[in-house]
Amino acid sequence: TKMSFPGIPSLDAAVMAFIQTHFHNTVTDTVFPIITSLGEAGIGWIVLSLVLLCFKKTRRTGGLVLIAMTVTLLFGELTLKNIICRLRPCNVFTDFPMLIARPTSYSFPSGHTSSSFAAALILTLRHKKVGWLAYIPAVLIAFSRLYLYVHFPSDVLGGAVLGVGIGLLMLYGERRIAGRCKHRPLQ
Repeated sequence: TKMSFPGIPSLDAAVMAFIQTHFHNTVTDTVFPIITSLGEAGIGWIVLSLVLLCFKKTRRTGGLVLIAMTVTLLFGELTLKNIICRLRPCNVFTDFPMLIARPTSYSFPSGHTSSSFAAALILTLRHKKVGWLAYIPAVLIAFSRLYLYVHFPSDVLGGAVLGVGIGLLMLYGERRIAGRCKHRPLQ
């Protein structure tokens, strides 16, 4: 049977229908709720940041990721979502069988995705040899939001763009501050 999503932009509807039709099975129905829980309140990234704070070589990276997580929370979750007020797909199409509890917040942008992409970008640019591996859980977490029917594709795309932007802003700010501190004479 062909799934239809009346009133939803065609690209969002096409991607949602493809995922819901072709990706569900007993394994993925078990795995994706676990993957999405790693992004819940950014907990996976926060734990990683706290570990990074324990080592001198990675301390600044851990701090940057924690600051980025805070900014994505403030700007994405608390500001943009409440300005845009877009309902989630599971709250528009309420007869859809859910694998996780229906979220009560709005949909755009995806907070799981924005925090994941902010963290992944910072880790990648600060630790080029291994940091790029952070994109694996970031992409899986973002996909889980589509799979679990709690975000539209444009929510996830918006979250990724927001996360990358915040990550770049954190790195730019850190470089500006570090540059100023190097040129100040000791007093």
